[in-house]
Amino acid sequence: MLAVMNLMLAQHGNTIWYVLPLAVAISLVYSASRYELTERIVRRATRLFCMIVGFMGAVLVVLWGLSATI
Repeated sequence: MLAVMNLMLAQHGNTIWYVLPLAVAISLVYSASRYELTERIVRRATRLFCMIVGFMGAVLVVLWGLSATI
C-alpha cells in the first residue's frame, strides 16, 4: 500500500510541489487583505496554510482510498 503511494508521488512529484508555494501565496494575500498588523497577518496566514494543506491531504487520502478499492 505504501509502495503504491510512493510510486504515485514519484510519478507526479514535480507538480505536487507547486501546491505549497501556491498555498503560501493564497494564505498571505487573503490574510493581508483582512488584517493590518504584520504579526496578525503572519499568524493567520500560517493557520490558513495549515488548514489548506491539511484539507488537500485529507482529500488526497480519500481519493487514494477510493481508487485503491476499485
